[in-house]
Order: sequence, then C-alpha cells, then structure tokens
Amino acid sequence: MGDLFLVRHGETEWSRSGRHTGSTDVPLTDQGREQARRLVPLIRSHRIGAAFVSPLQRARETAELIGLQGVRIDADLREWDYGGYEGVTTVEIQRTRPGWFLFTDGVAPGPPEHPGETPEQVGERADRMLAKADAALADTEGCVVLVAHGHFLRVLTARRLGLPPSAGALFQLATGTLCRLGTEHGRPVVAAWNVRPPA
Repeated sequence: MGDLFLVRHGETEWSRSGRHTGSTDVPLTDQGREQARRLVPLIRSHRIGAAFVSPLQRARETAELIGLQGVRIDADLREWDYGGYEGVTTVEIQRTRPGWFLFTDGVAPGPPEHPGETPEQVGERADRMLAKADAALADTEGCVVLVAHGHFLRVLTARRLGLPPSAGALFQLATGTLCRLGTEHGRPVVAAWNVRPPA
C-alpha cells in the first residue's frame, strides 16, 4: 500500500494576511501559483494512484498546476467552517476573546449557510476522508494525494495518527507544501512534513 500525500494549496491574499479563509473562494496569488509549480518534481517522482481535491478554487488550481490527472473533487476536503470568524485574523479575535485557540475553542456561530464547525466536527470529516483515501490506497499500487487546506489537513493528520482533532495544533503547515504520511511497522507515521523545493 502506498503513502498518503497532503498538499496545502498555494498562497492567497487572505492566507498571507492571516485571515481565516473557510468558505470564501479566494484565488491564488502569483506567489501561490509559483509555490504550486515548484511542487511538480516532487509529485512526478512518485506513482500517483488517485488524487482528491477540495472544491474551492485555490485547491483546484493548485492540483492543476502540480499536474494531477483524474482528480476527484470531494467536499469533505473543504476547509474548516469558521462561522462568525470567516475573514477575521487570530489577533482580531483575541481582542474580544483573550487566549482563544481554534483547535480547542472552535469558532463563533455564523450565518445559516456557514454556521461554523467544532474541532470534533472537523475531525469527523477528516475520518470520512481518510476512509475514502484508504479505500483508494487499497485499490492501487501508487500513492494517494489530497489537495486541500491548512487547518483541515492538520486535523486530518492528527486523526491519521490516532490523536484527537485538537492535536492538529501540533502540525504547523505552510502554503504550497507537500507532506507525506506513511507507515512504520504497520503503524501510521509522519514521513515528511512541510516540504518545499528551493526557489
């Protein structure tokens, strides 16, 4: 069975400024597109059996730029629903909620179409996505690639390792990077993290 590759989309204006970007469909910056292109040699050096991508344009464009073929769009890969904190920075949130921390405190309620998610709800989505990825891994000799978003992929990594969703806090994840989750002696491990080729 192959490994699971995680790709965080390239930079956007909102990721650069630290704004929580869940459902807002912002595009990549020129820098974000370049970050994605630099991942091409890393992706091409492996046999890819299947690839899944978030429906948001920043992830879809990243998948296209890194040359993935036959990509399946999956809503379970969307970013954390930040509810009332959509578009707001951590510094701004902590002015009214000192000590607030996303991975343990969750978000303020938002509008009906984006009410917000608890860490546990994000963890449930991650578990569903991991089940789909494992099914794809069992059905192919290659690796499986997931192209998605920073906070979601951090929670997914925690769940892959058998940790609670809040443990996603331990895995800082930069834009335009590649991570590899593999196994050692039959147990899940982080084989590579935040890999970005030199410019």
